[in-house]
Amino acid sequence: MEQQQHQQQWQVSVPENERVMSVKEWLITFLIMMVPVVNLVMYFVWAFGSEGNLNRKNWAKANLLITGVCIGLYLCVFFFILILAFIGASVEQ
Repeated sequence: MEQQQHQQQWQVSVPENERVMSVKEWLITFLIMMVPVVNLVMYFVWAFGSEGNLNRKNWAKANLLITGVCIGLYLCVFFFILILAFIGASVEQ
């Protein structure tokens, strides 16, 4: 009797959006990410939508942040090389 009370005491109900995602849910998520335009839309829906699993929400926000940083670094390197090309072209003349 005491053991049942003790087990019931520690049972906590987890809200639907905070539960751990299953492997099946992650596989579906990754399959959606393989579709070219849909993946960009779904990143924003999952990251900034009011509903949804918090694990997927944080994962989408992290991926958007990493993607933004990579695009920013790419643009910086691209413009740096472009500026060096213009300087090199003007020195040759």
